[in-house]
Amino acid sequence: MQIMYLLDQIEDAIESGTGVPFSSRVLIDAEELLGLIQDIRVNLPDEIKQAQWIKEERKKILIEAQKEAETITQEAENYIRKMVDENEITKSAYQQAEEIIQKTQENAKDIRLGTSEYADTILLKLQNQLQELHNTIDENRKELKGIKESKKN
Repeated sequence: MQIMYLLDQIEDAIESGTGVPFSSRVLIDAEELLGLIQDIRVNLPDEIKQAQWIKEERKKILIEAQKEAETITQEAENYIRKMVDENEITKSAYQQAEEIIQKTQENAKDIRLGTSEYADTILLKLQNQLQELHNTIDENRKELKGIKESKKN
């Protein structure tokens, strides 16, 4: 790899630099290091592209593995559901549910009939009260007519 060679050259330049007395600092040729850094930049994009490609392939493989895992899980759930549906306990539960639904429908029918009868009874009472009121009004009108006629005479 070209980059590794260039990094080794940078390392050599630092190690072969002139040491500054009484410090850990080193004098190095800046132009030489800048040239090596420039060479690294030129060679770096190929390495980055390769790393990026590897990263994308890894992502695709993980996505595909996830999809396959979901498919397997779904198939297992479907199989379990099928097995449960075929089970005798489930059949018994369905039968009980049907009985409950039938009883509920019968109760609802009875309630509707009871409600209709109650409403009819209330309406009959109201009709009778209105009839009595009508009769009272007729009698009152007859009395008023009788008073009017006796005043005329």
